[in-house]
Amino acid sequence: MTHSPMFSSATYRRRRRTLIGADAPESGLVLLLGNEESAMNYRDNPYPFRQDSTFLYYLGIDVPGLAALIDLDAGTTCLYGDDPDLDDVIWMGERPSLQEYAEQADVPDTSPRSALAEDLTTARKRNRDIHFLPPYRSGHYHRLEQLLGLRPERADPYASAPLVRAVVSQRSVKSEAEIQELETAVEVTAQMHEHAMKAAMPGRTEREIAGGLTGIAEAKGRGLSFRPTCSVHGEVLHNHVYSNELEDGDLLLVDAGASSPLYYAGDITRVTPVGGTFRPRQQALYEAVLDAQTSAIDAIEPDVPFRDIHRHSCRVLTEHLIDMGLMTGDAEAAVEEGAHALFFPHGLGHMLGLDTHEMENLGEDVVGYGPDQTRSQQFGLNTLRLARPLKPGFVVTVEPGCYFIPELIQQWENEGRHEAFIDYDTVAEFTDFGGIRIEDDVVVTEDGRRVLGPGIPKTVDAVESLASTGGDA
Repeated sequence: MTHSPMFSSATYRRRRRTLIGADAPESGLVLLLGNEESAMNYRDNPYPFRQDSTFLYYLGIDVPGLAALIDLDAGTTCLYGDDPDLDDVIWMGERPSLQEYAEQADVPDTSPRSALAEDLTTARKRNRDIHFLPPYRSGHYHRLEQLLGLRPERADPYASAPLVRAVVSQRSVKSEAEIQELETAVEVTAQMHEHAMKAAMPGRTEREIAGGLTGIAEAKGRGLSFRPTCSVHGEVLHNHVYSNELEDGDLLLVDAGASSPLYYAGDITRVTPVGGTFRPRQQALYEAVLDAQTSAIDAIEPDVPFRDIHRHSCRVLTEHLIDMGLMTGDAEAAVEEGAHALFFPHGLGHMLGLDTHEMENLGEDVVGYGPDQTRSQQFGLNTLRLARPLKPGFVVTVEPGCYFIPELIQQWENEGRHEAFIDYDTVAEFTDFGGIRIEDDVVVTEDGRRVLGPGIPKTVDAVESLASTGGDA
């Protein structure tokens, strides 16, 4: 009999006790819904199963069909589910019983799946508060309707705002054991990126290289933490089309990550010159992005708002763009007006953990913004996922980029946007350039920061040295 890997049972007990002792919510029941199987094109051909991240955080049990009730007043937890039947054993092999799973998570009480609705009905009759997290799958909406009589339009994120705040507060700060899982994920991710750099040779296809990334992730851990970008069209920020053949002089952008055995996510981006050597203007822009990235990493320390680090990175990039003649004027003023966003239209990074965009399903503003912060409406800055002051134990991505998006350039030029800061004649010479993004995963420490992983080549010399060796796709 094989069990899915988990932290120690004491870890899950401690996490639930911390939630129970949180300031909010103060009383009632917490309903945690595990995920169900999701059919790809018919019931018996499901997508690979991925357990709900918050369910994993508090219980660690990686099988479908489960739910849990945490009683905030009594300080107890009950796990709901069914034991495997003979058909399950025949088709899927022997599995632990519900009681065995509960013991692994140090949950004292279990009940059949069918008992959950009755227990919730009894609690509602007693006027007990039932807290639940924002649903993000259609199946979650359906179950909440069945269990609590909530129509989908009423199952909104703010129905359980106290629980959301408590979970976000707890999950944001990573333990040493969680950081080790993230290290494991980045170690595998490093192997993926080194493979891509070696394979970025003329005549190879994006599909071949993407397939190699997937194979490494599957062989070493839990597979991919998200669907990779692997493209010579790096100006498309989330590009999941792998149809191009690489040509000498292209830039291959790979944004990819592996999941650790406990589903913690790696998320790294690297750019490789196809054929092994950066062309002069490619090198100039690459070094501009690298300077923006390393400067941002160096600025990370406790209590510094990530929005300030984002703005700092934007200024560094803008100074390089001014030196290259793509922008003009004062860098500080250009960033203040948002002119740089023609080239850098996204935020500097996001929280990382069990989710690639950690806890995004709980509400991006709740996770990424402090109570006294509001999201900007300025183009580019409005997509900043993380703005709040950093704390030790936060794990964040740092991923500035520089992109030449023809449609965006054309629109801005037609509208005359930021003509005081943008030299559109020079920009026109770069419309076929593509894009560059460089990304690392960073943990905030008590006195600064530490980049996770073994060190993945990113200087010009290191990237060219690895890319020029060639490799099997």
